[in-house]
Amino acid sequence: MDNSKIYSKIIFSNSPNENLTEWIKGYETGKVFLATEENVDKLWGSRFGELMRTFAIRKIVLPSGETNKKLSSVVQIWEYLSQHGADRKSLLINIGGGMLTDLAGFAASTFKRGIDFIHIPTTLLSQVDASVGGKTGINFNGLKNEIGNFKEPVAVLIDTEFLSTLDHANFLSGFAEMIKHGLIKNPDHLDELIHFDLNNINYKSLLPIIQHSVNIKEYFVINDPTEKNIRKSLNFGHTAGHALESLAMEQNRPVLHGYAVAWGMIIELFLSVKICGLDETHLSPLTQWILEHYGKFTIHEDDFQRLFERMTHDKKNEMGRINFTLISDLGKVKINQDCSKELIMDALQDYHKL
Repeated sequence: MDNSKIYSKIIFSNSPNENLTEWIKGYETGKVFLATEENVDKLWGSRFGELMRTFAIRKIVLPSGETNKKLSSVVQIWEYLSQHGADRKSLLINIGGGMLTDLAGFAASTFKRGIDFIHIPTTLLSQVDASVGGKTGINFNGLKNEIGNFKEPVAVLIDTEFLSTLDHANFLSGFAEMIKHGLIKNPDHLDELIHFDLNNINYKSLLPIIQHSVNIKEYFVINDPTEKNIRKSLNFGHTAGHALESLAMEQNRPVLHGYAVAWGMIIELFLSVKICGLDETHLSPLTQWILEHYGKFTIHEDDFQRLFERMTHDKKNEMGRINFTLISDLGKVKINQDCSKELIMDALQDYHKL
């Protein structure tokens, strides 16, 4: 069986309306719906106005922000679909960042046991990460993505024009996931990222680079759709990164996800040298390049134990072990790496001293 046949079609385009029109034609008029978020609707809503009138598309607009990635928002979508005659052959188009595509994808995948949905991601993080791979979900009881499932959209439309309204910090947040893709799979992709001018972004030339990054994620998703094995490669930087993200929230100095992943990658590069034999000559240039763009999240020795505890609660752990994804060389990944507390503390100390 060709696994790629069961995954969503990813379209890289600078004219998404044309691509979208082709998909919508396959659905009955009045059975196509659109979910978006307030900020995106203000910036880009008019771009889809003619399409919506032509195909009688109904739109639901949700509040923006991670705090709205919750069950009540999903209920809003369910109620809207139900009240406006959606059936099992309906289509839901989701336009927004990762928060919106995650929750609207979850709403679509559970409404009437699942209707078709299309993602049009509007942030770099959602284009290279959240909207690709079939993960849907919401936050619950204070835990990120605690409720969700695996369900592929029928298509993902990626257009870099949406990124022109993204602030620099959020652009860098998504760029961190691209760096990760280069480190775990393709040194050539890492090299093109290192040489990309982040201070003078050319969105047109960015499109093929995003395609390279998405192709790397797709490789792992197609070979391990439910994260039982090789898809864990995509967790590089995330075990330490999630711990930093949680600590930042606890200390009332929240950080963007990609920034936490960037700092997490530095910590896990230190571990990669100690556990997987990564050549130490890679450390200094990579850490300096990351710090140059992402700055440094300050931690104190008093924080080390709390960070370690956070890592022990990572949902990727098994049988009481902290499961790290590390690299033995640029582009060569090692999953299920068991690290002792002593080594983790050493890596935190190495980061602290930078």
